[in-house]
This record gives sequence, C-alpha cells and structure tokens, in this order.
Amino acid sequence: MAGQLSIAKALNDALRKSLENDPKTVLMGEDIGKLGGVFRITDGLQKDFGEARVMDSPLAESGIMGTAIGLALRGYRPVVEIQFDGFVYPAFDQIVSQLAKMHARALGHVKMPVTVRIPYAGGIGAVEHHSESHEAYFAHTAGLRVVSPSNAQDAHWMLRQAIESDDPVIFLEPKRRYWDKGEVADSADLPLHAARVVRPGTDATLIAYGPMVKVCLEAAAAAEEDGHHLEVVDLRSLSPIDFDTLEASLKRTGRGIVVHEAPVFMGMGAELAARLTERCFYHLEAPVLRVGGYHAPYPPSRVEESFLPDLDRVLDAVDRALAF
Repeated sequence: MAGQLSIAKALNDALRKSLENDPKTVLMGEDIGKLGGVFRITDGLQKDFGEARVMDSPLAESGIMGTAIGLALRGYRPVVEIQFDGFVYPAFDQIVSQLAKMHARALGHVKMPVTVRIPYAGGIGAVEHHSESHEAYFAHTAGLRVVSPSNAQDAHWMLRQAIESDDPVIFLEPKRRYWDKGEVADSADLPLHAARVVRPGTDATLIAYGPMVKVCLEAAAAAEEDGHHLEVVDLRSLSPIDFDTLEASLKRTGRGIVVHEAPVFMGMGAELAARLTERCFYHLEAPVLRVGGYHAPYPPSRVEESFLPDLDRVLDAVDRALAF
C-alpha cells in the first residue's frame, strides 16, 4: 500500500484493510456496493467482501443511522457513508440523540463503535445540498469525535483509527481533495486527535483543517515572497482539539489566523479564537483572526468561488494581523 496515492484511493485501502482485519466491520450506505459510491471510495469492496458486509441501503439516512446503532449494540463496527454532506440532516436526530449519548446513558457499559463518513465542503461545482460544511454542529455535540484529514496519509490512517475506536466518529472527507495525491506510509505517524505542524514559521500561525490546509500552504508560500514566514498547523481533529500544539505555535509566532470553509459566524474559528486568546493572551501581538465563508446559504455553483475562502482572503487576514 505504501507509496503515492490519491486521498480517494487511500480511503478505499483503509476500508479494505479494516474489512480484512475485523470480520465485525461492515459498510452501509447509498450506492456504495455495486456502484462503489458516487466518488468510488468503496469501489470493488462489495465484490470482494460480499453484500452481507458491504450493503447498499435504501435512500433513508435516518434508517441507515438507526440500523448502524443497532448493529453496534450487537457487537459490530458499522462504517456508514452519507452520500453528500447536506443529506445528513434526516439522520441528525439519530446522531445527536442516540449515537452520541448511548455511551453516557448506559454509564459506560455500552460502546458505540460507529464511523460516519461524510464527504463535505464545496469546490466541485455541485447543486444545492451537496457542498455544506456543518462540522460545528457535530463538534458541539458531546459524545462525538469529529475529525477531518487533509492528505492521503491522514485519510488512510485516521480512517483506520476511527473504525477501531469504541466511540462514534464523524469522519469528514474534503471532497474536492479526493484526487490530490500524497505519500502514504506503512504506519500511522500521529494519534487520531493530534494536530500537525505542516509548515514551520515565525511571523504568524495559520490554523486550518480539511480542504483549507492546501489553501493555507499556498498562502504561506506566497507570503514567503514578501518576507513573511507563516507557520501552518493542520488541526486534523475538531473534537477533541489538540490545543497544546496550537498554543505552542502561537507562543512562537505571536499571531493566529483560523481558516475554514464554513461561515465565520458561530463556526469552529469562534471556539479556537476564544480558547487560544485565553491560553496565549500575554504572548499575542494581535487578536486571533478568522477567515471563512459568509453567513448565507451556500450559493449556486457558478458563484461558489466568490463564497469560498481563497489565497487572497487569507493573505488579507495575514496583513491585518501583521499590522497590529
């Protein structure tokens, strides 16, 4: 498996390895069997493992999630695919009222090893309900682990770690990065919930996750031409959050900018900025700034590029931070 893989192929290999390693691992979702999923993440798995372990489900997200919870109660490790981000809402009640709370309700005696895979965010020119970033809903819900990889190495190993977890994991896959390629090693290099410094710097810290990590790396490369050395931290986990790594970075640079696709209002950046201000107040040279989408419904695809944060909007925030 080790070598250059696309994120899509890395996820496919992770699912294959999980099916091979544990006969109690099962996959469920709309069109994941014969079709192999709309993004072909499950391509070939039903053929190799059979319909009893890779199951095409009805078009009923609430039913898919309820079935997964029942399977988990019987000792299985269900991996559920929500076909597109905006389709998760019919299952939202099952996720927040049952999946997230079952472990606490049972005083720890019942485990919920359910992984919910959700292709999320925009940038692919899709129609309505296919480009949403709803990570804050899930990160706000106690009892759920929420993660999002940005590269092939993390896509593979974080998915395997999520499936092995006895807690429910919302696994957010940045769909516009499915075809980005990267090196995948023979073993995981970080725990599931650790952040990663992907580019060291001294002048400011860019904090991102999922699809925005690549944008922040491009912004850091552009800023280097102007003599600004930006550190880029890939959050990787949205709940829990590795605040120790973030705090150490901000204490080095004195400035922080959080970047995500979701609207800035009440987004992940709000919690990150508030918590980092509390922890790093006497080390900061400027307020922790936020860059994100607008507080509006996701627009039609022909204008989505104006909605999505890009290199220029990130660099504008960098200029504002450096001006303090």
